[in-house]
Amino acid sequence: MNSEYHDNFQSAQAVAGEKLGRIGQKSLFDRLEWLSQLHALCLPENKPLIVQSAENDAEAWLFLMKKGFGNYTALANWYNFTYRPIFADDYDEVTKLALLASIAKKLTSSCHRIEISPVPEEDHAASLTERAFKQAGWIVFKTKADDNHILSVNGRTFDQYWAERPGRLRNTVRRKAKKNIVSLRIETEFSEEHWNDYLDVYSKSWKPEEGNPDFLKNLAKQEASAGCLRLGLAYIDGVPVAAQFWTVENGEALIHKLAHVEDATKSSPGTLLSVAMFQHVMDIDRVNLVDFGTGNDPYKREWMEDVRTRYRLEMFWPNTPLSWLPILRYTISALVGKRGSL
Repeated sequence: MNSEYHDNFQSAQAVAGEKLGRIGQKSLFDRLEWLSQLHALCLPENKPLIVQSAENDAEAWLFLMKKGFGNYTALANWYNFTYRPIFADDYDEVTKLALLASIAKKLTSSCHRIEISPVPEEDHAASLTERAFKQAGWIVFKTKADDNHILSVNGRTFDQYWAERPGRLRNTVRRKAKKNIVSLRIETEFSEEHWNDYLDVYSKSWKPEEGNPDFLKNLAKQEASAGCLRLGLAYIDGVPVAAQFWTVENGEALIHKLAHVEDATKSSPGTLLSVAMFQHVMDIDRVNLVDFGTGNDPYKREWMEDVRTRYRLEMFWPNTPLSWLPILRYTISALVGKRGSL
């Protein structure tokens, strides 16, 4: 088993090729294009540390960034729905564990602390990573980081799904739609005009200032070129009042951003736009899953039906004094938590 570091994305690209591209990776967040753009536009001040392990044709990658001396964290931010080690193919559990353990051993030469999140568990990423690092001698603490609200379509049409929504939501849509005040459109191609409408809505909404508009714009262009963009816009008298940025790929719809102008709330443009977006991805795109990302905003419960946990893994290398105090603190905290739950 061989493991090596890459200190830049060009080096990783030269080795990985399409294995970390759209062809090789089902998830948007596991692709080198996502990671390199995220670093360049959102996290440029954080030096990347890219670790690769390989044996024969099997490969695994972990993308980290420097937080402090010997202290590294996931190369991710609030735009990520997930973060996890990335495999070049779908290997069996034994192979995955061996590849991850090799990465964990390699990291002992550079790190004494590593923190990664939001790690999913539906593909066993969190538990496999925890086991691999423990096998390599790391002390690992796994805790809940966030919730992920999803809708499993299960072959339903939009009408079947809509009939199961809360009565209050359905009544609101029926009343507001009757007034015919709001006009809607869903764009699959990128245009500066429509993107400016999205930015206009966002700037006038309750949302905080966007972390990096250029990153999202590049993402919209990239996904439009791949046929994956779904940009929803709502207008009142020709003025944009609600916007939603979704992507659709491999049977999954991801809801990246949504916003509406506060002054237009009485006409419920955001809710009406959501209806149109859900109907489009269910009846036209025929997705199997709608993913509302992380966060526990109350409105998500009206549209979603299931919740998945996203985990935080904090790993400490015990063979250095720098890790002893944090390990002690986490151990005491865990013991106190267990006693409090008895």
